[in-house]
Amino acid sequence: MKTLETRPHPRVAIVAASLDILGGQGVQADSLMQVLVQDGYRPMFIPINPVYPWGLRWLRRVRYLRTMANQSLYIPSLAMLAAADVVHIFSASYLSFLLAPVPALLVARALNKRVILHYHSGEADDHLTHWGRLVHPWLKLADVIVVPSDYLAGVFAGHGYQTRVIRNVVDLSRFVYRERQPLRPRLLSTRNLEPYYRIDIVLEAFTLIKARLPEAILTVAGYGSEEARLRQMATEGVRFVGKVDPQSMPQLCAEADIFLNASVVDNQPVSILEAFASGLPVVSTPTGDIPAMVRHHETGLIVRPADASSMASAVLQLIDRPDEALRMARQARKEVSRYTWPAVREQWAAVYDGHWSLEHGRVPRESES
Repeated sequence: MKTLETRPHPRVAIVAASLDILGGQGVQADSLMQVLVQDGYRPMFIPINPVYPWGLRWLRRVRYLRTMANQSLYIPSLAMLAAADVVHIFSASYLSFLLAPVPALLVARALNKRVILHYHSGEADDHLTHWGRLVHPWLKLADVIVVPSDYLAGVFAGHGYQTRVIRNVVDLSRFVYRERQPLRPRLLSTRNLEPYYRIDIVLEAFTLIKARLPEAILTVAGYGSEEARLRQMATEGVRFVGKVDPQSMPQLCAEADIFLNASVVDNQPVSILEAFASGLPVVSTPTGDIPAMVRHHETGLIVRPADASSMASAVLQLIDRPDEALRMARQARKEVSRYTWPAVREQWAAVYDGHWSLEHGRVPRESES
């Protein structure tokens, strides 16, 4: 029998949102697929948002009907998990958890596959606290729960779950690091236009900055339910560029000089890692795992949540002290090396091969031995 060290790579099935839904999870899943192929794996991808047949695409515009149509395509596609050895399921929270990860967990368990639940949501504490029987029985179906941050590991530990922390990754080869000299008031926000990202605070802060620096401009990338309201709030100098695919993000970062994030619900944003990789000084709220990434006055500046004045003051401080901004950007660029594929490759290999479960005392199922 081949040992865990010598057997070939297991066949990994990744269940996640495709890039048709632009967000951190889709970007992470796409990145993981690419690096696994480069490392000799043969991953398969099962999107939780399958492409609709041409004649049914109109259903995506109809609430409830689109959910029913999506599930009627997604759930049968899970039969493809029969060809996998390991099922790697990306997970958010609330209703999304029930619609996407739960069916995949059930099918994977029925097929006796090793199951990895890769949980990303910054809303984990509320989800685990208030959803009771709608979440806890399903979490127990996973062999390993992987989270990207110590913050989420602490949340899960508080609810009695052991997790494995494997950081999110960014491909540094896609982003050109540039030192901003001079540092100009060219600001960038790349979070989607949803309430918990508080783009309204970014816009309010920009208005205050614009009063001091009339040449300031703000680029807002993203889409979401708040777009109409945010466009009404926007003042002169604000540019909305809409949905930006991952291939275009490096250029957007290259054109900016300072990155802004005002989220009040978050975990470990890939957008901040992309800003680090590009040399953008970062101003952010301390939500989720962000304080471990953006260490105040070391790799960026932390500001109070829902406080436009605090954010504006931090930006003006960077402009007034460009040497300090450059020092933080340089340190952030060093920091981001911890969030690359070479830094986490062996951790994912151990999880896929079952080493982590064995090391932590869980008896593997018969199919794993």
